[in-house]
Amino acid sequence: MFVVACIKQVPDTTQVQIDPVTNTLVREGIPFIVNPYDTHALEESLRMKEKYGFRAAALSMGPPNAEAALKKALALGVDDAVLLSDRVFGGADTLSTSNVLAAAIRKLAEEDEVGLVFCGKQTIDGDTAQVGPGIAVRLGFSQLTLVDRIEHLDFMEKKIRVRRKLEGRYEIVEARLPAMITVVRELNRPRYPTVPMRLKSANAQVRVWDNGQLKLDVNSIGLKGSPTWVSRIFSPERSKGEIIGDGMNDPVGTARLLVEQLLAKDMLAV
Repeated sequence: MFVVACIKQVPDTTQVQIDPVTNTLVREGIPFIVNPYDTHALEESLRMKEKYGFRAAALSMGPPNAEAALKKALALGVDDAVLLSDRVFGGADTLSTSNVLAAAIRKLAEEDEVGLVFCGKQTIDGDTAQVGPGIAVRLGFSQLTLVDRIEHLDFMEKKIRVRRKLEGRYEIVEARLPAMITVVRELNRPRYPTVPMRLKSANAQVRVWDNGQLKLDVNSIGLKGSPTWVSRIFSPERSKGEIIGDGMNDPVGTARLLVEQLLAKDMLAV
């Protein structure tokens, strides 16, 4: 049985630059990382592999350089890694992305049954939290979001019980397998790859699938299959800071100046 972790390579958010002409991310020279929430999804898939004997697979959609994220997954111990890369996948919104990922999971299921799919609760570049649920809907899987603990897994009954972390409370939910689970950081602590696994993964094969393998209608994927799009993206301009008064020698006067400026900008309630 496969347990699949969907991961995404995202730009390091401290290094993001925007092209003022095209309103798109400048990718040249920008460092990329695995989406932090997805590292917890990957870790949980590895724990399921170790505890129950699943085959662990990592799945990612992106340009050819996204292979680096999958190489890292192989170094951590997944059995299979698949990169979904094709120009027709480009410009996808969350609807189109979940369509491609779901099709890839169906293709994996032709090789072995898929029992669980793990996703991070959201990506740090989009922050929509829509792709995981979109995958669940397309596959007809049970949908369990914001999971911070796997309470119980019963293969004979095909049931899973999890704890969901909500605002100010927790919720225990039981669902049928197969299931799609989006995870929060509290679920686990991701491991680091060992040196032998790093060396082994350097020569490991990442399978690359394009739309020739998935056979999706081109009008349902990429930019053509995206009902939403970004019309404009920009980095907010920050005003330059200023030094107010002399806090060392005149703290009371400086505090008064600060309060006066905050009041003038209507930033304090009186």
